[in-house]
Amino acid sequence: MAYDDSSEPVSASAVDTAPAPAPRAPAPRPPEPGTAGERPAPTEPEVFPQALKVLVAGGFGAGKTTFVGAVSEIAPLSTEELLTQVGAGLDDLTGVEAKTSTTVAMDFGRITLDPRHVLYLFGTPGQERFWFLWDELCEGALGAVVLADTRRLEQSFSAVDFFEQRGIGFVVAVNEFDGSYRYDPEEVRAALGLDGRVPVILCDARIASSGIRTLVTLVQHLLTTVTSVGAAL
Repeated sequence: MAYDDSSEPVSASAVDTAPAPAPRAPAPRPPEPGTAGERPAPTEPEVFPQALKVLVAGGFGAGKTTFVGAVSEIAPLSTEELLTQVGAGLDDLTGVEAKTSTTVAMDFGRITLDPRHVLYLFGTPGQERFWFLWDELCEGALGAVVLADTRRLEQSFSAVDFFEQRGIGFVVAVNEFDGSYRYDPEEVRAALGLDGRVPVILCDARIASSGIRTLVTLVQHLLTTVTSVGAAL
């Protein structure tokens, strides 16, 4: 077959005027950190701390207000009132003659153990005419610290009986007042007729570290008691 060369050659101007191919669209880039396209990281829901309630009890003038004030991380709530002649025939000041005020309702303090647990301390009134408040204050309490004054040890019996009858775990902390005779904890245990499993420790209610050790002893005692009951079941 004959070769047909009759067609005209394509001019350079025709090539120059031809439409250029469309540029390729760039591939989408991943969103930069912190931009609107980034999915926010999940956040844990805010946890309200669990309240743990402990009573600080004992006889009149045993050091309960001092104990709560020493260990509390906040300014403690106190309901101290001056002693007057009206109560002269009711309040026995033997051994605490220098005492000028007394708790008429309660003391309150707080200790944050960790972000999930807060310890609330409630100091009970020591005078017999205010004992009706003890039943209200002990509602929901995990345990108690019974402060004992060896100068007036008989004042501790009511607190010990109160917690024993209600099945509330407690420890006895002998508050070592200046000038008072120093007794061995086992002597105090025998005098109060305590069960051998109830811890008896020495403390100084004025010193925060001493109060903290007392509370740690209480918590350890409560955990041991719960573990023992669980094993028995």
